[in-house]
Amino acid sequence: MSDYVKPLPVVDVQSEPFWSACKEERLIIQKCNGCGTHRFPAMHYCANCRSDSCDWVEASGKGKVFSWIIVNHPVPADIWGNDVPYAVGLIELDEGVRMVSNIIECDHEKIAGDMRVEVTFEQAGDEFKLPKFKPAQ
Repeated sequence: MSDYVKPLPVVDVQSEPFWSACKEERLIIQKCNGCGTHRFPAMHYCANCRSDSCDWVEASGKGKVFSWIIVNHPVPADIWGNDVPYAVGLIELDEGVRMVSNIIECDHEKIAGDMRVEVTFEQAGDEFKLPKFKPAQ
């Protein structure tokens, strides 16, 4: 059993394919079969054309920083205290969807809007690998 104490994702029917792919270090998103629009997070219907038909497709894992914050005050401190400061970014993937994740392996002062990033995966407990983003090579 893992001694991982941070909150872990709650997996449901819609998100299970995403988390299963992350375990294999693959980043997948939905693509509408009606209009071709990519979407994340997973939804039952396309926000663009309202189709309920979609497939999961592999994303490039590359994108850019749309926005970010640096967390300096851990809440709760007993769980996050050793991690501060840390960066939380809104990452716009090349496929057009945005996802929230940590920006790692980068001096916080060097994070900038439109900075190119790529996905990497970090083990979290026994059951999860979390997608995080680092500066692109």
